[in-house]
Amino acid sequence: MDLHVRYEGDDDPDKCTARKLARFDLAKLHRSDRQTPYGVVLNPHAERALSTVDADMAAETALVALDCSWESAGEKMFSLPGEHRALPYLVAGNPVNFGRPMRLTTVEAFAAALVILGEPDHAERIMAKFTWGETFLDLNEEPLRRYAECDDSAEVVAVQQEYLDRE
Repeated sequence: MDLHVRYEGDDDPDKCTARKLARFDLAKLHRSDRQTPYGVVLNPHAERALSTVDADMAAETALVALDCSWESAGEKMFSLPGEHRALPYLVAGNPVNFGRPMRLTTVEAFAAALVILGEPDHAERIMAKFTWGETFLDLNEEPLRRYAECDDSAEVVAVQQEYLDRE
């Protein structure tokens, strides 16, 4: 599954997980919406949750993430063409937002999506480039497994609700 990033370049380049993925040739960065390929776009504002139903489309086109600072990640930023899907409830394993729900880095978003879409080995491969990568996968092992077992977006949302009710 090809990973593509609409790269804004407005955060700390030393902490940018998208740039690191690109350095290892694990993702391709794009500086404009037009350059970014059509695919399954990870968008926290999307109306549908990512589920296994999206796996074929992501494999045939691309898995796309927007890399920007959290301060500028408003809904208007997600104008990319494609099928927009939201990731379900997960907690960050990165040092900056450790333990905070839904404050994932670009690589964490990709890894979560890959697990849900049935590509756990690919997720482990990209997370292995980060010292805290295994931490993210360990923290979210149960919810990621459960989300990956869901048949569709509605089931993912129902499982997510269980985690939200615990918060």
